[in-house]
Amino acid sequence: MRLDIYRRAETDGKYSYLAVPEGKMIPQEAINSEWETADRSIEFDENSPELPEFAIDNPLQQIHTKGYAITSVKHLSQTG
Repeated sequence: MRLDIYRRAETDGKYSYLAVPEGKMIPQEAINSEWETADRSIEFDENSPELPEFAIDNPLQQIHTKGYAITSVKHLSQTG
């Protein structure tokens, strides 16, 4: 599966990331934030339980449920 990745600035210089299937629009419920393009058409192994470079857990499950996958709040609250 190929994904388009968007990001938005958070506190402490961190970013949240949003992944949508390649060529799909960001779903309506997720467009209330200012997302900027981070990467286009990245290859994602559908057997992978995470997208570690974007701190996204269970991306395939999230995409099937919501139409997108997003960085977990737990990753944003971690120090270091």
